[in-house]
Amino acid sequence: VGNGAAVGRASVVGARGCSFACGARGGVRAGGVVGVRGKVRGGGEGVGVSRKCGVSMQIVDEAMLLETRAREVFMPALSSTMTEGKIVQWLKAPGDRVEAGDIVMVVESDKADMDVECFDSGFLASILVAEGDMAPVGSTVALIAEKEEDIGKIADCGLDCIVSGSGSRHDGTTAVETEEHPVPDGPPAAVADSGSSSSSSSSSIPKPDLAEIFMPALSSTMTEGKIVQWTKGEGERVESGEIVMVVESDKADMDVESFEDGFLAHLAVEEGGMCPVGDAVGYLARSEADIPAVKQWALAQGGASAPAAAAAAPAAAAAAAPAPAAAPAAATPAAAPAAVVNTGRIVASPFAKKLAAEKNIDLATVRGSGPGGRIVAKDVEAAPQVSSSPSSVAAAAAPAKRADGKIVATPDAKKLAKAEGVKLENVVGTGNFGRITADDVLKAAGKFVEKKPKQAAAAGAAAGAPAAAAAKTKEAAAELPGGSVGMTALQKAVVKNMNASLDVPIFRVSYAIKTTALDALYAKVKSKGVTVSSLLAKAVAHVLQKHPILNASYAPDAIVYNPSINVAMAVATPDGGLITPVLKDASSADLYSLSRTWKDLVRRTLEKKLSPDEYNSGTFYISNLGMFGVESFDAVLPPGAGSILAVAGSKPRVSIGANGLPSVEKEMVVNITCDHRIIYGAQAAEFLRDLADLLENNVEELLF
Repeated sequence: VGNGAAVGRASVVGARGCSFACGARGGVRAGGVVGVRGKVRGGGEGVGVSRKCGVSMQIVDEAMLLETRAREVFMPALSSTMTEGKIVQWLKAPGDRVEAGDIVMVVESDKADMDVECFDSGFLASILVAEGDMAPVGSTVALIAEKEEDIGKIADCGLDCIVSGSGSRHDGTTAVETEEHPVPDGPPAAVADSGSSSSSSSSSIPKPDLAEIFMPALSSTMTEGKIVQWTKGEGERVESGEIVMVVESDKADMDVESFEDGFLAHLAVEEGGMCPVGDAVGYLARSEADIPAVKQWALAQGGASAPAAAAAAPAAAAAAAPAPAAAPAAATPAAAPAAVVNTGRIVASPFAKKLAAEKNIDLATVRGSGPGGRIVAKDVEAAPQVSSSPSSVAAAAAPAKRADGKIVATPDAKKLAKAEGVKLENVVGTGNFGRITADDVLKAAGKFVEKKPKQAAAAGAAAGAPAAAAAKTKEAAAELPGGSVGMTALQKAVVKNMNASLDVPIFRVSYAIKTTALDALYAKVKSKGVTVSSLLAKAVAHVLQKHPILNASYAPDAIVYNPSINVAMAVATPDGGLITPVLKDASSADLYSLSRTWKDLVRRTLEKKLSPDEYNSGTFYISNLGMFGVESFDAVLPPGAGSILAVAGSKPRVSIGANGLPSVEKEMVVNITCDHRIIYGAQAAEFLRDLADLLENNVEELLF
């Protein structure tokens, strides 16, 4: 039944022949037998039968013995630091039908209030944690019945039928502690299933004392995540609360902490690998001496690294064989330089860059095996180290030092080194007096692109422009991508949201706004760090105060008015995704602080370092393509939003002035898309009219 609860009835015979029935819940695994705890539903004759009991039973065929099936709703981890949450509101009542993807509750985390979806379909049978109560992450807060007729049975059983879990996991699931028992005497066919062979092989290895690292749920819509980087390697000590990995969710890259102390014994999912939420991605040994036992047990479970380990065994045996006697040094030929396989921008994980810098390996010579050709740590480790003698290796690995022993770098180099995760002590400085330049850091990070001298380029152009143009056209044609490429988690999230938008009835209204006054104001404040985006956000927030319906959202049979004006603006990410950082309380913030906040949000968006509350708390949305010179476009309404404003470029247009004479003024066309269930055409038109009046006649109000 996976993460679900199995509620059944079984007859258990007591010591004095008394019998009673109990509802039981267990985590039934393929080919395995589990221990369960139940509540006595009836009494029996004899002494020593209590109203509650702890029993051990052997489940041979859950399809036969389990009459009633239930699914659990867990308290999710809405951020990597969240340990408990408060249920603000239940959006479903006991007995209601629940579909997978439906919002069932609103949870207050340590960051913000967020909607929580249900991952299973069924009927809400029992609410275990009431509105306003707290619950640890991973604990059960409600039970869902698969069939409507099972609601009463599951509601009666409640928590008494649930085995206590292994504690609160940060991934939003609860593990069931099981006790392994020998298979009962009887025909082997009774326990045969598709996983019996794997179970029998893995059960021969006793389970050591270990802790599992799970793929966390970093947002309420996340169903799987990609491990961008392991910050700890196998064998390293891990403290509780320490960052162990960086995970790419459907929104951003986030650091994930360990909730246990121990030693990282085995990585079940390598860097670049995808994993469903709740699955184990690594294993911690309690002591350093237990590392081999934990790794052996993990590989026996069919971990992702098992095939790789098996394949590596012959290679290890070959490496252990005695090597032939080395030839004299004088007769050893110099190793040929490694071939360059990467040109242009090199994509590598941070740990791979660090490893390459330590081993003095040029990433341009390393072929990546990760998603999209990304270079991961194992690629660097497998890359040959080119050297002709021990002395040359030492000379190549050690960076040049200044006479005074100091490491001196330009400001740009320091900033770039911090962004790329490059240690300056491992960078060779080529500037004056050994000073480290930005190009030196780019070389160390594997991102340096050699620039052709202008004179050579000019000479080439003069030698034959037609030939050069033909070669350029041929080269461009050769670089066209082909075949299918897997989507990133962020791109998958965009697809899901776009599909969801098709279920909302919308309408659009267009309006042309003169930008002469806006352009003049921008010219005044541009030198103070104010951007066009922050000007638009401030203007929209100012007008929304008069039109709160445009800042509202739809709920079944209700209009939800948002008390704050949080303006979200679309930002395109380099990998092809789209995310909407939020300027919170934009109506109350001044223009200059709003601009500083926006620049910081954009920077962290591109670095994938936004927290969930910084991209999913918008109440009004803006999509600005004016910088590309587009004349007009329509924006797709995001799920849960009431309105989105599409802003096009400002262009000179001929118009008739108030004096009746023709004049040329710059105008931009804005199109608003609205949810027609709560907003009507006249309301959207009034909003655009007031926005145009502000930007054309009263734009100075944005400064106050």
